[in-house]
Amino acid sequence: MVTLTGERLSLTEASRILFAGEDVQISPESMKKVEESRQAVEDIVRDGKVVYGITTGFGKFSDVFIQKDDVEALQLHLIHSHACGVGEPFPEIVSRAMVLLRANALLKGYSGVRPVVIERLVDLLHARIHPVIPQQGSLGASGDLAPLSHLALVLLGEGEVFYKGEQVPSLQALVKEGITPLTLTAKEGLALINGTQAMTAMGVVAYLEAEKLAHQSEVIASMTMEGLQGIIDAFDEDIHLARGYREQVEVAERFRSYLSDSQLTTRQGEIRVQDAYSLRCIPQVHGATWQALNYVKEKLEIEMNAATDNPLLFDKGNKVISCGNFHGQPIAFAMDFLKIAVAELANISERRIERLVNPQLSDLPPFLSPQPGLQSGAMIMQYVAASLVSENKTLAHPASVDSIPSSANQEDHVSMGTIGSRHAYQIIGNVRRVLAIEAICAMTAAQFRGVEKMASATRDFYTSARNIVPPITVDRIFSTDIEVMTDWLKESELKQREMKI
Repeated sequence: MVTLTGERLSLTEASRILFAGEDVQISPESMKKVEESRQAVEDIVRDGKVVYGITTGFGKFSDVFIQKDDVEALQLHLIHSHACGVGEPFPEIVSRAMVLLRANALLKGYSGVRPVVIERLVDLLHARIHPVIPQQGSLGASGDLAPLSHLALVLLGEGEVFYKGEQVPSLQALVKEGITPLTLTAKEGLALINGTQAMTAMGVVAYLEAEKLAHQSEVIASMTMEGLQGIIDAFDEDIHLARGYREQVEVAERFRSYLSDSQLTTRQGEIRVQDAYSLRCIPQVHGATWQALNYVKEKLEIEMNAATDNPLLFDKGNKVISCGNFHGQPIAFAMDFLKIAVAELANISERRIERLVNPQLSDLPPFLSPQPGLQSGAMIMQYVAASLVSENKTLAHPASVDSIPSSANQEDHVSMGTIGSRHAYQIIGNVRRVLAIEAICAMTAAQFRGVEKMASATRDFYTSARNIVPPITVDRIFSTDIEVMTDWLKESELKQREMKI
């Protein structure tokens, strides 16, 4: 059970809630702060004070005063008008993450919502009711307004949800779970949608998958080292200590561990003096990716516990300030960095694939074919990998360098962070397919060299993966092999990481 406080939710806890189905509970101390800020909102409405989003319109309409009798209608109109996202829905796991992060942010006690709003969000988590939220439509500033409006609809019994493997009307799922829809009151609609939870939720899921994929890339690359009889000296600790990057040192250490008892790696001068960069520079390249991942992790864990609403209420409501914490620039930069760093894992992987299949670069059978010439073997697998890494280069173009004004130029600089996070997730999917291709080719090369000579760690991987993709004895529809290997990597990566193979 994870206790939500609004202050210290970690990526490790988020992973347990999202992927392991762990339940959450609300911190009573945090709820007291929520009650205090809510009282401040009610006092503002009662006294007729002019406060943005509570007794005024939104964006360019901030100078329009709203009468006391219209504050509830104001919030309902806000959700209805802003729920205009388009395109395919976010993956269900991302939708679950949005609900989690919105509940956690509201628990900070700066947003002025009633406790029941947070309780309803937690009810959705417990019941596994996840809003259907279109992916496109957010500028990444003023909050992820369109996506989060679709989340807020569900609390009203409107819109659609993922529920028990189906996409159904929200009210149907709420009724089955005994959850009563809400009527939003002053400030609550704005508090639900004025935040960075769409880009952050997408970023959290992307990061968790990227982290696991980075570990897997090392195991697969270790197997390629064996297939190509790579020189283990390049992973010597002294080399990497001499440069001084902690992540580079750690990558080299893991490779030495994976390959410690291999009979297929070589020493410098035995077959060749030095390897190509795609083998020799693995610690430097993968280590740099880990540096980026650590940066992204730091920013996500800050944002997961951030107050990104506007306005924010401090000192029990005595200080109410309009602000710009909803601006997604910190996460936009992090997502662009994530895109580039993860794409590089595929770039170097594709070069290793080329070395595995190109007869001019190794003594392995041409294209790892069982009958070179009559059968093409892995020839077109390399084409696919090359296509995917080229697509990633387009997707890796930074979204954060773009901005376009909105709301009659009131909101004149935006982050595009949600676009960046979505592209990061697409890149991760492409990278996983490239690594699946490398795994298939590396297994074929290792089989040619002699599976019995493999290191214990890589042989364990090989044995498990051979249950997914059989040896290449004759040309077949390799698209199927790539997809089943990709699915297996995605589903089994947590287990593999725990096994440290």
